[in-house]
Amino acid sequence: MSTQPKFPAAAVAFPGVRRLLLRETAPPPLTDEQIVAMTRGWEEAVAANPALFDGPTVVCAGLERKSSDTLLVTWYRATYRLYVLRLDPVHAVSAPSVFVSVAQPTDDGRLLVGRMASSTAAPGRWQLPGGTIEPPETGAALDMEALRRHAARELAEEIGHNVPCGDMELWAVTRGDKGNVGVHFRAPACPAEALGEQYTALVAAERAQGRTPELDRLAFIRSAGDVAGLGGRSADFLPVLAARHTASRPTDHLRR
Repeated sequence: MSTQPKFPAAAVAFPGVRRLLLRETAPPPLTDEQIVAMTRGWEEAVAANPALFDGPTVVCAGLERKSSDTLLVTWYRATYRLYVLRLDPVHAVSAPSVFVSVAQPTDDGRLLVGRMASSTAAPGRWQLPGGTIEPPETGAALDMEALRRHAARELAEEIGHNVPCGDMELWAVTRGDKGNVGVHFRAPACPAEALGEQYTALVAAERAQGRTPELDRLAFIRSAGDVAGLGGRSADFLPVLAARHTASRPTDHLRR
């Protein structure tokens, strides 16, 4: 049985990170048995959810503090089917994903969250808009500008809200209970009514094209205590970032 590294029991944020470095490395080799198990597991997953797509993804190979405010992420290229091995009882591998999310505040001090649709890999899960990172073309760099572009694209694709990449502020970096690394950006505040209207227009456009939106519902929360009231499960990082949002909110919003 494979030995798995120990990760936090719950998602934790790295304090003081203001700079992120990304370095590509070669993927670790898989045994013939692991390849067979991965193929079988992926076929079973697709049979259960035909909407799954074996696209390219970035996997975390290691994290290292380079200074008090700088974190180095070592990563390698893979496809989504590798993730089915994480829970294999015999052939498990450590394959933490690297993903981005966007903390989108409202002008009255709330935070936008969305629920994943039934066609996604995590149906019913509440989280911030975002998604796993795709690797760049061979020879191109994966850097902070690429992550900002990815975060802005996820917000536009899932909510219908367009924010310039340069307005995406690195807000937090988390590590989850499966080792997944979240790079979380914060967008400028926007009225909740405008966000709701943009989301409604996006849903209508997606359905007119015969597509299912990635998020089937929006909500607005003020604190980590509101996460439990959403109903259903939530991403492990959501309570951590909701508490961070509360702590960073202007005090006049707390009185509303």
